[in-house]
Amino acid sequence: MRVTTLCKRLLDLGGVTVTKAEFLEGELVAEVALRRRRLVCPHCGYTTRVRYDTRTVASRWRGLDVGRRKVGVRARLRRLDCPTHGVLTEGVPFAPVASRFTTDFEDLVAFLATRTDKSTIARLCRIDWDTVGRICQRVVARGLDTDRLDSLVNIGVDEVSWRRHHRYLTLVTDHKAGKIVWGAEGKDTDTLDGFFADLGAERADQLEAVSTDMGAAFIKSAANNAVNAVRCIDPFHAVALVTNALDVERRKAWNELRQLPDQDAAKTFKGARWVLLKRPDNLSEDQSVTLRRLRNQGGAVWRAYGLKEAFRAIFAGDLDEHQTAATIDRWCAKASRSRLPAFVKVAKTIRTHRDGILTAICLGINNARAEGLNNHVRLITRRAYGFHSAAAALALVMLSCGPIELHLPHEKPAT
Repeated sequence: MRVTTLCKRLLDLGGVTVTKAEFLEGELVAEVALRRRRLVCPHCGYTTRVRYDTRTVASRWRGLDVGRRKVGVRARLRRLDCPTHGVLTEGVPFAPVASRFTTDFEDLVAFLATRTDKSTIARLCRIDWDTVGRICQRVVARGLDTDRLDSLVNIGVDEVSWRRHHRYLTLVTDHKAGKIVWGAEGKDTDTLDGFFADLGAERADQLEAVSTDMGAAFIKSAANNAVNAVRCIDPFHAVALVTNALDVERRKAWNELRQLPDQDAAKTFKGARWVLLKRPDNLSEDQSVTLRRLRNQGGAVWRAYGLKEAFRAIFAGDLDEHQTAATIDRWCAKASRSRLPAFVKVAKTIRTHRDGILTAICLGINNARAEGLNNHVRLITRRAYGFHSAAAALALVMLSCGPIELHLPHEKPAT
């Protein structure tokens, strides 16, 4: 079988004819010609039959490998005079604009990026490490649904670290779709204001609920821009605040025990950390024994544990709105009188955000799905061993958790 015929069957490039194929320095190079006569602007789709001129140098793209061989695609392209973008080279149907790779190659790299680290992809596909990041950004740019912000009703806002030294991304999640629909670098009021600027005043007025953590920056932005939406304080963050207060009291008691001559008591108490933080129904048999010992000892730690469990029980879902409000008020009063500094402080915070917490409970809105996506984002960050830019991190986040449907080349309909 001739190499040209083989290329026609293997490359599967839509809208072109393979005119020549040869092996050059171990690489299979196919020369192709576009079947269409009309020239197409790669940016706006403007078409014309009038060519400005023909490029003297052939354009070249990297295609999917065939076995151990690299595959190159070459074509002599024409130029057109677009009324909007001026004189530029015509677009091709098999490769994105301003890319030296075919669409199939970029889709494969983007899919691999959601499953493994960039160094592995660079070695497998024989491309540069930075090229992987640029390909991911291009796939996101052309694959991200432009209408994803049209039907938003209930959204969740949270931040996640993408790099050390307090480098954060603000991510907006659609509670209904369970997908991240928007992201940007930073975690202040101006960052979230950028989302509402992209959303527009008309679509912002359609929002019914915005759930956030207890940070003042997101709450302020939501109050200023989503005037018709109720502000919900995520119950997950409220419970986490109380759990952290319990851990503060545990460490305080542990440090006091370290000063005693008997060091075994301090070691045993230190090992009880996860016993106190876990849900009682998730404890193993040994951990249940440790919990009973702590209960028998009593003291500040056991009182703190009781407050933690009482607060967590508020979110069990078996109380109506009035019962929930009364229970929160009673808990805050009890925590304020507990003489446990960490819980006195938490009680003040809970009182401040009482209405938002109550609204979230009554509407059944929380950031649990968003937190699950954030855990996925953290996994991506660890797997990538960090990112050099927020744009690269955000591109990979949108590929993995955003409203982008990735298809491998063999999953696409035949052309």
